[in-house]
Amino acid sequence: MKVKEKIILGIDPGTTVMGYGVILVEGKKLSVLQLGVIHLSKYKTHELKLKKIFERVSHVISEFEPDEVALEAPFYGKNVQSMLKLGRAQGVAMAAALMREIPITEYAPKKVKQSVTGNGNSSKEQVAAMLQSILKLKEIPKLLDASDALAVALCHYYQGGNTQKTTKSWKAFLTDNPSRVK
Repeated sequence: MKVKEKIILGIDPGTTVMGYGVILVEGKKLSVLQLGVIHLSKYKTHELKLKKIFERVSHVISEFEPDEVALEAPFYGKNVQSMLKLGRAQGVAMAAALMREIPITEYAPKKVKQSVTGNGNSSKEQVAAMLQSILKLKEIPKLLDASDALAVALCHYYQGGNTQKTTKSWKAFLTDNPSRVK
């Protein structure tokens, strides 16, 4: 019996540095195909940065032909302009995948950290160290945006592509989420 293969592209959106990580899943065996970053600070305008994100993500998609794409959703900060720019960067990365009709799933940063380390408040360094252990990397990635993207891909693998469990009623939601009630 042939083991089913799946390639997952993880993306950690950014407007200064965008990380990406590609993993190959063969049954229960995981291996890293590539990880890296797209340096964007050298581009003068936001539009040029978005163009470069689209081009580079499209190139990675052409090279590895992922079956699924997982993105880290922007976290909510106080600076609306930063959120807008980050959302645009994420949208452009999504558009590159959508052009190829590749399914996309978003994960909250805490969900990614929780999936990889067991703690939703882990530091980037703790996530990178855990990735080194799980994926048997020779060294901890120096570029933490790349390791964050790899963590997004691993989170997607652990979630089996299921991001949300559906709740049938408010009562069921409250039972499942007691910490969210104030």
